[in-house]
Amino acid sequence: MRIGPYDLPNNVFVAPMAGVTDRPFRQLCKRLGAGHAVSEMAASNPKLWNSVKTSRRLDHAGESDPIAVQIAGSDPEMMAQAAVFNVGKGARIIDINMGCPAKKVCNVAAGSALLRDEDLVARILEAVVRACAPLGVPVTLKTRTGWCRADRNVLRVARRAQDIGIAALALHGRTREDLYMGQAEYETIAEVKAELAIPVIANGDIDTPEKARQVLEATGADAVMIGRAAQGRPWLFREIDHYLRTGAFLPGPTLAEMRDLLLQHLDDHYRFYGEYTGVRTARKHIGWYLSSLPGGPQFCAQLNLIENTRDQWHAVAAWFDRSIGPHASPRLAA
Repeated sequence: MRIGPYDLPNNVFVAPMAGVTDRPFRQLCKRLGAGHAVSEMAASNPKLWNSVKTSRRLDHAGESDPIAVQIAGSDPEMMAQAAVFNVGKGARIIDINMGCPAKKVCNVAAGSALLRDEDLVARILEAVVRACAPLGVPVTLKTRTGWCRADRNVLRVARRAQDIGIAALALHGRTREDLYMGQAEYETIAEVKAELAIPVIANGDIDTPEKARQVLEATGADAVMIGRAAQGRPWLFREIDHYLRTGAFLPGPTLAEMRDLLLQHLDDHYRFYGEYTGVRTARKHIGWYLSSLPGGPQFCAQLNLIENTRDQWHAVAAWFDRSIGPHASPRLAA
């Protein structure tokens, strides 16, 4: 699949998730088969650009191109400035967030709240595309099917986005009203894809290789975007990519492989966040990795009492070593 001038290695993408898709996680997912990954959303307000949180989100050191940065906001000129600022920080693709359902985002008329004002949507898209075009940077859009079930207006929004010059559209098959409840509306994604010439990326409830193929066939989408299902399962990208290319299933990782992946992830995570924040933000990742393993939730409850990265890392390593045993190499289900 292609976005602007960039040929991507496959059509299995990482969805941007606040507090999850930081640089260590994106790099890990790319190493494990993701064809594209979009950053956590970065604030468009210049007053926040020098904050610790935003500075981390704008740190792409060592990340493979094309680096894609998602920006969020509701002021067209500010969004355009944010796009140019992020290009200067290394972004090769700018993604616009019009899909986040979180109250703190929607309460400032950003994210999926923008879908209530189609003219404002158009002004934001026009401003960002106009700012990025001279820099040779394509702009993509991630959105939902509408603000509420009574007004699924994504088809109108998508047509205007294509006319304005958006290079690709990622569509979560739910309205903002739905949050993450119910089933994703693949029929709506199919309607949008049938109307557009630009690539369309299907997002929502894709959690297995079989489901990825079913969604691609049902929607005609050019790619799938994986979000919550990849939390604690970054190898899911290689499994889906392999299945889409060959029709065969890759075996799941062994516990030993999972141990090595998690410990490498923790090493990168600690270096990125530092001691105080690193040990605390790592807890959720460890919990996701271990949530489905026997004894995992009980171990995580104890792990949450550890206050330094060294002891946390060694506790995780020791837990896996006890689980694996001296000879066993159990394999997780694919």
